[in-house]
Amino acid sequence: MGWKSTLVTIFIIQLTSLGGGQNTHPDVLLGSDFPPARPSLNNLNAICLHGNGRSRYPASYFPPSGYAYARRAGKAINRVEAWFSDCCFGGVAQGNEQILCCANKAWETALSHFCIEEFSTMTLPHKCCEKKGEDRWNCFERLASNPSYQPLPGYIAPVIPPDRIFTWDPNTS
Repeated sequence: MGWKSTLVTIFIIQLTSLGGGQNTHPDVLLGSDFPPARPSLNNLNAICLHGNGRSRYPASYFPPSGYAYARRAGKAINRVEAWFSDCCFGGVAQGNEQILCCANKAWETALSHFCIEEFSTMTLPHKCCEKKGEDRWNCFERLASNPSYQPLPGYIAPVIPPDRIFTWDPNTS
């Protein structure tokens, strides 16, 4: 009986150390979420209604070292999702036109910060970050794997507090 409990203990420890059994490479999982799609009238409803059903990447998701690119991409996703929530439900925007304007600003700001972080490393930056202006945004938009912002079935995102980099004022946009 002692060896069975030892095996069960080892199995539980392995599952815990792998993040609940998930041993997929973080870059692979992020590939299905990054980059986020550009907000539009076609996906705005899903952006606002399904935010809690799309992936988030808390620091605990990543191994203790390495995966710097995946961490930066995850941070960008966390930021844009938190800021979308502010646009949709934070009272800063009223009506679809303002919410869309706010969401676009949030998207651009999150990806701009991602690019700043990409250029601050000793590695090659993301190919879209090498572009400027509208070419950069079009590049990210073309690479988006979930342009309709559909949620993951059965997934409930963990709460990740937004940082305060993003603010939106309808009188200046």
